[in-house]
Amino acid sequence: MLSYQHAYHAGNMADVHKHAALAWVVDYLTRKPKPLSYLETHTGRGLYDLSGAAARKTGEAAKGIALAQSWFDEDHPYARAMAQVRADHGPDAYPGSPLIARTLLREADRLHLAELHPQENAALTAALRAPNTRIYQQDGFDMAQSLCPPDPRRGLMLIDPSWEVKADYAKLPGWMASIARKWNVGIQILWYPILTDGAHVPMLRQLEQSFPDGLRHEVGFPPARDGHRMVGSGLFVVNPPWGLDEALATLGKQFGTIARRKR
Repeated sequence: MLSYQHAYHAGNMADVHKHAALAWVVDYLTRKPKPLSYLETHTGRGLYDLSGAAARKTGEAAKGIALAQSWFDEDHPYARAMAQVRADHGPDAYPGSPLIARTLLREADRLHLAELHPQENAALTAALRAPNTRIYQQDGFDMAQSLCPPDPRRGLMLIDPSWEVKADYAKLPGWMASIARKWNVGIQILWYPILTDGAHVPMLRQLEQSFPDGLRHEVGFPPARDGHRMVGSGLFVVNPPWGLDEALATLGKQFGTIARRKR
């Protein structure tokens, strides 16, 4: 879907959930010296300005990372990535998922990033140009299918579509199963919105049948503005690394403070 631009939503509560989890997994994998592959199917531009017109128009960052930043100690990988990006790009910079990954990964690791939107792809290329990073202007599902299993085989993939294409809900369980058959050691992290219409529920039912050892984690939060249909954020992880369940449980408690504060 070429109409979606994440600049309006960067740094919202869903980003906090997704990016904190992603940073934890990347940090966990880099504790071993072996190189790894990082794939992302729908990247966006990678670097966002929270003082820009798009972010100010929705106010989602003001109700997201601006409130949640204090949840993370300075040695948390999410906080480390944000600190590095802001040191490089200014105090209003916010890293999208590919820049969080690139900031925490090493020169020997390989990144494969897909973004179909031409303007977003150009911005991504400008923000993340590096010898170990390859950027594709193509459908991210096609990119991942063509690369799996990647070299190195050790690694992870973030699957983060816009969800404006409603057929993605029905497509993802079978697609992720096909990736797992090709890349059985790969960690797959699927992010999905929790909307008031419950569109994610049938998809999660199928995913849990296909991946009984998968890790599902969901958090709730107030709508960013009146009429906004997203009331939570979800993650489904195939081949979850040891300790991720505890890290997400701790993060979930932080989100719980928002709900208590609203009562």
